[in-house]
Amino acid sequence: MTHYPEAMKLYTKTGDGGQTGLYGADRVSKAHIRVEAYGTVDELNSAIGLARAHNGRSHQPHAALDADLEYLQNALFDVGADLATRTGTPYEKNLSRMDAQDVAFIEAMIDRYADGAPPIRNFVHPSGTLTASALHLARAVARRAEREVIRLLHEEEANEQVQIYLNRVSDLLFAMARAANHVAGLQEEQWAVKGRR
Repeated sequence: MTHYPEAMKLYTKTGDGGQTGLYGADRVSKAHIRVEAYGTVDELNSAIGLARAHNGRSHQPHAALDADLEYLQNALFDVGADLATRTGTPYEKNLSRMDAQDVAFIEAMIDRYADGAPPIRNFVHPSGTLTASALHLARAVARRAEREVIRLLHEEEANEQVQIYLNRVSDLLFAMARAANHVAGLQEEQWAVKGRR
C-alpha cells in the first residue's frame, strides 16, 4: 500500500501581517530583498512553464526543448531554496547550494542551442513563434531576477553562484528562443537603428 504524505494547505494564515518565513523559520517582511529575489525566480519559473505550454501546443513540439525546460524548472526550485536559506544557519545542511558545476552545465546547454541557429550579428526583436516569444519574456524575467540577487548581495551574505547561474540562464533562454524560431523557419526581425530604416 502506498503511503502519501499529508496534503499541504494552500493557506497558512501566517503571512497576513505582511511577513513570511525564510527556510529556518526566520520571519522577514514580504518586501525584503531576499524575498523579492526568490519571488522573481518563482515568476521566472512560471514564465518558463508558459513557454513549455506553447511548445506543447505548437505544430511541431520540440521534445528536447521541453525536457531541457523541465530540467530548468526543477533547478530553479533549487535556486529559490538557496536564496531562501541564509548562510550560516543549521538549515544549510538540508540543501545543495548552486555551484560552478551547475553554471558549467548551463553553459554547455547554451553552446548546444547556439549551434541550432545562425550566428547572431545584430540585436533582434524578442518575438517570433509563441514558444520563442515566451522564452524571450522568460529571459527578461531572468535578467530581473539576476538584478534582484545583485541587490541582495550588496545588503547581506548570499551565494554568489546564484547570480552567475541566473546570468547564464538568461543567455540560455535567449539561445533557446533563437533556436525555436530557426526550427520553425521564422526569420528574426533585426533592430532597425533610428535613421537606418
